[in-house]
Amino acid sequence: MESSTHSKERIYDRVRNAWVVATPEEIVRQTLLNKMIDELLYPKELIVVEKALSEIPMLSAASAPLRRIDVACFAKNIHPDHSLYPLLLIECKESKQDAMLALEQVKGYNRFIRAYFIAVAYPGGELFGFLQQDKFSLIEFLPSYPQLIQAISHGH
Repeated sequence: MESSTHSKERIYDRVRNAWVVATPEEIVRQTLLNKMIDELLYPKELIVVEKALSEIPMLSAASAPLRRIDVACFAKNIHPDHSLYPLLLIECKESKQDAMLALEQVKGYNRFIRAYFIAVAYPGGELFGFLQQDKFSLIEFLPSYPQLIQAISHGH
């Protein structure tokens, strides 16, 4: 983190290639992004941060709510109609108490986007959600990128 006499603490966002204000939610987001890229093998070039739903390629701007997703990760050739498709949507919150509300928020976004997986990140953890046999399941960690790609290729 850097600081200056005229601004708040800042943290570097390597996906956006910019210094951003280090709010509690932003610290959660940057911690998660670093974990995704460094430990869980998510390709940095397939991640977007604070993207308007209307800017997601397969959505029409007219049908999308005027909201932003905190983090979206795409994958190539996982959908029959799109060469690039949303794999994972993530909402970041500054406290674990906000996680269940955020889960409903990201589920709502996903009604429009139809990513394969959703997640919520909070200080010290993640909740990861997916549909399995028409039932929503939730686990308390974020799987790696290769695990998600493998799950899709095996129809899970």
